[in-house]
Amino acid sequence: MSAIQTPSAPFGMPSVTPSMAADHGLTEEEYGWVLERLGRTPTFVELGIYSVMWSEHCSYKNSIAILKTLPRDGVRLLVGAGEENAGLVDIGHGMACAFKIESHNHPSAVEPYQGAATGVGGIQRDIFTMGARPIASLNSLRFGSLENPRVRYLFDGVVRGIGDYGNSFGVPTVAGEVYFDPSYEGNPLVNAMSIGIVDVRHTASAIAEGPGNAVYIVGSATGRDGIHGATFASEEISEESESKRPSVQVGDPFTEKLLLEATLEVIRGEHLVGIQDMGAAGITCSSCEMSAKGECGMIIHADRVPMREEGMTPYEVLLSESQERMLLVVKPGHEPAVEAIFDKWDLHAVQIGEVTDTGNVEIIWHGERVAEVPAEHLVLGGGAPVYYRETTRPTYLDKTQAFRADQVPDVKPSEAGSVLKRLLGSPNIASKRWVFEQYDTQVRTNTVVGPGPSDAAVIRIKGTKRGLAAKTDCNARFVYLNPRQGGRIAVAEAARNVVCSGGEPVAVTNCLNFGNPYKPEVYWVFKEAVGGMGDACRALNTPVTGGNVSFYNENPEGAVFPTPTIGMLGLVEDVERDATTSDFKAAGDVIVLLSPGAWTWRDDIGGSEYLSVVHGLTSGDAPYMDLDEELAVQKVCLAAIRAGLVHSAHDVSDGGLLIALAESSLHAQLGADIQLDASGRLDAQLFGEAQSRIVVSVTPDDLAELVRLATDSGVQATPIGNVAEGPFQVSLRDRVIVSETPADLVEIFEGAIPAYMS
Repeated sequence: MSAIQTPSAPFGMPSVTPSMAADHGLTEEEYGWVLERLGRTPTFVELGIYSVMWSEHCSYKNSIAILKTLPRDGVRLLVGAGEENAGLVDIGHGMACAFKIESHNHPSAVEPYQGAATGVGGIQRDIFTMGARPIASLNSLRFGSLENPRVRYLFDGVVRGIGDYGNSFGVPTVAGEVYFDPSYEGNPLVNAMSIGIVDVRHTASAIAEGPGNAVYIVGSATGRDGIHGATFASEEISEESESKRPSVQVGDPFTEKLLLEATLEVIRGEHLVGIQDMGAAGITCSSCEMSAKGECGMIIHADRVPMREEGMTPYEVLLSESQERMLLVVKPGHEPAVEAIFDKWDLHAVQIGEVTDTGNVEIIWHGERVAEVPAEHLVLGGGAPVYYRETTRPTYLDKTQAFRADQVPDVKPSEAGSVLKRLLGSPNIASKRWVFEQYDTQVRTNTVVGPGPSDAAVIRIKGTKRGLAAKTDCNARFVYLNPRQGGRIAVAEAARNVVCSGGEPVAVTNCLNFGNPYKPEVYWVFKEAVGGMGDACRALNTPVTGGNVSFYNENPEGAVFPTPTIGMLGLVEDVERDATTSDFKAAGDVIVLLSPGAWTWRDDIGGSEYLSVVHGLTSGDAPYMDLDEELAVQKVCLAAIRAGLVHSAHDVSDGGLLIALAESSLHAQLGADIQLDASGRLDAQLFGEAQSRIVVSVTPDDLAELVRLATDSGVQATPIGNVAEGPFQVSLRDRVIVSETPADLVEIFEGAIPAYMS
């Protein structure tokens, strides 16, 4: 074989210089490490390989040291965190659940439709490369103020992109969350989650083994879309970002559907040694990571890759992030079977190389070797850089945490109704029907509980009584105000939502959205938030199966709110018995507030939606929460649901107790008669967002049993009213302070977002 080529005109590749390395995102020190390991100047192709593999998006170089502090072990986990394309959780009876969440923030900021669509496509491929059939999608979205026309454009494009791709692919979108805040102006967050089911006998691994085994590329042809997408996702959004539209991939959900079926068929047929999706960094990432995991090497003939554009260079072929592609390592003698399966599904299946025992990934272009790089040196867990960044507590916390409730006027009893309606019309609380009605939520007929009056989705495991409960959640305002406590609350609330829907929380995936890690204040917040997540995951016994870190979520005005989105998975023992929704069910039912045994009303409005909407402030501290108390409340709620005591369950979160009650009322088109007698600030009682509280409704006959169950566990079960046929009415010490018809509340709740988007 010929010696490695110094890039020259035939391939359109100039000689590499230190300034070119800097332009590719490598620091001077990192470029020095490349020179030291290779013992020579890299070729232009090798520079491209290092630039994407050592980008933040692929290497996690600024986050992996912190991520390793999270709890990553559990009896249900079948693979370690980060070891495969997705987490894999044992759900019994020989079945496993693959699930994961990832970001597509930067692409969505410049091309919202394709950015969101390919985010959905990419996360589905992570699931079915495990051998699992996707059964449900979720998402978590953040935008600036809907007053801004540009934000409305981004919002519309993202929702359409998610809907069009997911609907065409044929997987229901069953749950999600949407928040709006000026901090996300210009830098939206688009996090996509997928859940799949697999027989544990037919799981696949992202590994290359066996020198001489054939390496195949399958799926779509390769184009120039998405080149350097991983690098693009590892820098701040700026005015130049619009010029980087070519870095945004273009998706084809119909091809992905064919790829799904073909992939599952070759996995079930036991034709493969390993398989990996071509996501960030395309062929480069798949070949390097699979080789490193198997402690082997690969020869890749890049010129054999099916291309859909003329004149592509090896640099472009290797770094392209064209969608709907996989890299396969095939068992000896199984090549004809693999080719026949992909031919049946009308997809490319081309042998482009073979496994070697050298430990190097070698790239051949028309007979010339244009790159030879050690796989281990490129990957996370191998030779990729690992950094411990400088941390500094943000100075803004001195101002925000100095806030006290008495700095703003309390709500007068006569104002309670108007504040309730104002909050119900806030885009953060208002109905997201405008969003989820663009999604197919019922395809495949396994959706037991979907978007609407539900705290989490419930999906039936076909052929059984069991189901999965799933939720994405994060109150980023709390993380901004108190990163450690906010991280705890993000996990606890996601688990609480799963419990309210009848599920037992079992595992977590996460998507950590933060600003520039080179800024000490940003990194301090990141480290504290991850620490808080770890605290909660250990307390609630929900280990982290993997996920995604998205740094550099900044625009010229500053960083987004720190947003560690939690994807929580739960198991439902019997979907017919246990699946629970938040809407009241019958007039006469008793409304009960479950809360910690030592909990009392606090004059706490810090970080609340009320403080933001009514007083224009994002100040104060995140709410108090004790994780042992939180766990006790969740256990009581789940036990009561499984005992058949609970008709409805709804956690108290955004907007506080009065919003939770109003939502349960308006979803049911039933009224309520609520009696409160607490003292202290009225706004804190009605709209404060104290944690570890759940509103349930039970029949009068079951009230005593619920109280007994709670008392035995050190939890308060306080009756606060009854479901009624008439108005939604709230009294404070026998004085009526709110009286609204459910229909009027529905009109406000359902009309807010459509009014902006009309």
